[in-house]
Amino acid sequence: MDANTDKIVLIRAPHLSNKFEASTVKFERSTESDLTTFIKENYHGLVGHRTQDTSRDFQNPLITAYYSVDYQKNPKGTNYWRNRVLKVAKEFAGQISFAISSEDDFQHELNEYGYDFVGDKPTVLARDAKNLKYSLKDEFSVENLQDLEPYVKSEPVPESNDTPVKVVVAKNFDDLVINNGKDTLIEFYAPWCGHCKKLTPIYEELAEKLQDDDVVIVKMDATANDVPPEFNVRGFPTLFWLPKDSKNKPVSYNGGREVDDFIKYIANEATTELKSFDRDGRPKMTEL
Repeated sequence: MDANTDKIVLIRAPHLSNKFEASTVKFERSTESDLTTFIKENYHGLVGHRTQDTSRDFQNPLITAYYSVDYQKNPKGTNYWRNRVLKVAKEFAGQISFAISSEDDFQHELNEYGYDFVGDKPTVLARDAKNLKYSLKDEFSVENLQDLEPYVKSEPVPESNDTPVKVVVAKNFDDLVINNGKDTLIEFYAPWCGHCKKLTPIYEELAEKLQDDDVVIVKMDATANDVPPEFNVRGFPTLFWLPKDSKNKPVSYNGGREVDDFIKYIANEATTELKSFDRDGRPKMTEL
């Protein structure tokens, strides 16, 4: 190849042409790996058309506008809203990924944010680098697109929570789990799960035995509440142990599911020795 005459140029699809970015991008580097990176970084442009086939191309942090995206039947209307997103995306080039998606193709994502349908204007949703969710509550506009609010799927906070097993929801998760100042065992469950139902009386007995100790036994319906990303919940029930001084490092509990199994584990792992059990989980003798 003659370096003086040969060039590699990425040409954007005509229907995605816009005034906010060049319609062609020249490859200025030399290696094959550089070329791969160049294509990934430029293929979709400032605001890509995110489909079910291309969704994996778009990495967090990502802001997506959902509406009636249809380049075959309504390219003008589709680009009307895309151009408004482009105006903001240009200000964040290289920091945040932007996309437009068909509301019909991604209804499952809208449902995750509590939306059953999209109105006349796009619904704008986002995920940050930690995969936490955000949504635009105000009316869609170029100005408001920059004011995304955190979105948390949560049941209402229980009016009373005085049972031995504490009920935690997404809205009070930090208070009851992360910032409670105690060692914590948490169960993530699903209401329909047979194994969870079998565990319920055992879990309640465990909480009763430890209610005078510096340990909190909690449970959370993982189907009705957003689970923090540091908890890898892929089945039910899933349990984690959180030492009071290391709440940022939850430990997956993979031991037995009987009361004695839990007692032995907690007695050994507790930051402060339990009042009623020694470090091996044996009941302590009480003076008469």
